[in-house]
Amino acid sequence: MKVDVILGLQWGDEGKGKIVDVFTPRYDIIARFQGGPNAGHTIIFGGKKFVLHTIPSGIFHRKTQNVIGNGVIIDPLILFREIDKLRESGMEPSENLLVSKRAHLILPTHRLLDAALESEKGDSKIGSTLKGIGPTYTDKYGRSGLRVGNIFDPGFGASYDRLKAEHLEVTRHLGFDHSVHLLDTMPFEVYETKWFEAIDRMKELKIIDSEIFLNKSLDEGKSVLAEGAQGTMLDVDFGSYPFVTSSNTITSGVCSGLGVSPHRIGKVYGVFKAYCTRVGSGPFPTELDDSDGEKMRVGGNEFGSTTGRPRRCGWLDLPALRYSIMLNGVDSLVMMKSDVLNDFRSIRICTRYQCKNKITDSFPFELNDENLKPVYREMKGWDSSLEKCEKVSDIPEAMADYISFIEKEVGLPVDILSIGPDRLQTLER
Repeated sequence: MKVDVILGLQWGDEGKGKIVDVFTPRYDIIARFQGGPNAGHTIIFGGKKFVLHTIPSGIFHRKTQNVIGNGVIIDPLILFREIDKLRESGMEPSENLLVSKRAHLILPTHRLLDAALESEKGDSKIGSTLKGIGPTYTDKYGRSGLRVGNIFDPGFGASYDRLKAEHLEVTRHLGFDHSVHLLDTMPFEVYETKWFEAIDRMKELKIIDSEIFLNKSLDEGKSVLAEGAQGTMLDVDFGSYPFVTSSNTITSGVCSGLGVSPHRIGKVYGVFKAYCTRVGSGPFPTELDDSDGEKMRVGGNEFGSTTGRPRRCGWLDLPALRYSIMLNGVDSLVMMKSDVLNDFRSIRICTRYQCKNKITDSFPFELNDENLKPVYREMKGWDSSLEKCEKVSDIPEAMADYISFIEKEVGLPVDILSIGPDRLQTLER
């Protein structure tokens, strides 16, 4: 068997969680392969809304096992907030949730470091979620991090204290007073106490050698779907650096984030919105600062699931989309939030860029160049509701034309359409 992959092709927030939830009944295992609680995967069904930050989006299907892979970083306190909320809704996630021993832990001082480093950047700040993501990955690659498997070691407390002391020394050097900084409205000492309580609770979860479990499952013929977080344009190597996340968000990250070889990668589903959004700082060629951008923001409820910050909105960017498709080896496209464009009489699509008096249809290294301008094609909008669309043949002609144009430009089919937030508002072509 192969590992199929679902990942985002833009700057995150594409709606991957909903599609994972829709696909889950077809798979035996859902596995998150990177990122941490900076993710916010929203799933709506039965009139209820759930937001997951660390737990894979297949958790609502009890027959499917959900793996938090080695490439994910975990804040135990945030993880158990998610678990407790699911339990309040009548679910027991521990029954089908498995956690890799090799996943790294986000310490409370990682979050302090995140805040201190972001504060020091001033106007050039990246727009961090302040969840400790960057500092945790820094320790991982600096070979000083703590992993889930370490919580069973007798010397875990001493290892924690050593790393904590190193972090606090850095914050003092930066002139950051951690004693007055709140973590999720709590003083540091309170957060730390609750963090250790969550560490004790983690010992009750199914902690596994996830790479062995996944490869054995594949050998046994079980189906696996890898779930990505953030988006391709936030990849640490190929995104709009330095305004990126701290992990590899693309297909290649599945191999290192789950411990599977490249030849075990199967079908790759690329998820994108019918328009573009971005949270935080960084270049965004098609960004709209006008009424159209505000209409997208309000119509799409474009506010961060993790931070609550309003998302920047803009027209669909085809050069960036083609670039993402190339990097990920995408086989099939999923277009989300089509309904957000319902009220537009005309729609624009960026087909190329103008940079330094040259026209290019490629995604440039110089994305930060202030002279980079989008070149648009204008198309007729469908200017109508999609509520009564029960099958693809029901969609408005203008919407079908919009999709056909995208398919022709990128050379791939759009096989799945999301026409609303609920899992049932999904059409397969």
